Amino acid sequence: MSTENIELLRDGLKGYNINVDDSMLEKFEKYREILVEYNKVMNLTGITEQREVYIKHFLDSVAIFNNGYIEDEMSVIDVGTGAGFPGLPFKIVNPSIQLTLLDSLNKRIKFLKEVGDSIGFDDIEYVHGRAEDFGKNKEFREKFDIATARAVANLPVLLELCVPYVKLGGYFICLKGPNVENELEKSENAMKLLGVELVESIDVELPDEELNHKILVFEKTAKTPKRFPRKAGTPAKEPL
Repeated sequence: MSTENIELLRDGLKGYNINVDDSMLEKFEKYREILVEYNKVMNLTGITEQREVYIKHFLDSVAIFNNGYIEDEMSVIDVGTGAGFPGLPFKIVNPSIQLTLLDSLNKRIKFLKEVGDSIGFDDIEYVHGRAEDFGKNKEFREKFDIATARAVANLPVLLELCVPYVKLGGYFICLKGPNVENELEKSENAMKLLGVELVESIDVELPDEELNHKILVFEKTAKTPKRFPRKAGTPAKEPL
């Protein structure tokens, strides 16, 4: 384990106003080790080198903690979590959050459970299923303070998949690439229909990275109409 990389992670976390201790750093490294091991047999990430994982997966995931939206004991759902980003890093830096990880592939859920168990979290809810289906489920619909996603889908699609989970007054926090202005323009109709407003667009600067990322924060200002999300596959085929 490179001391230089550990210090990079420590400094990066501190830069986001996160109280860092050795236990937190050990959890992140254990997560990376399991990620690399599982990645040999299933496609979780193209990034496995320690420094790159620390920057592009861990620091990128938790940059939002610099902005005060995620508070102690909030309920958070990571929709289409994949390899666990950003949800698991959220939990590592603030163990008090009530975290739900949702993914459509059962083998990814097994991987996420392995990580959660190995780093000592027994209170994470792991849900195997499609975002469109659980967004209609009354146990999940409009029950969360925060919904989050770090996904390649276009913004109107992400909004339809994620906003139904957010309670009134809560937030959808979306991690996107640097060129989001065009996507935002195309999302005005989706925002209006789903009941959210963009409240902040945050620039994220990462070590070693020329292309920096954006975090978009949407506030839920009205209840989402019952017809959303539409049935599985429709949001991507026919974006709002």
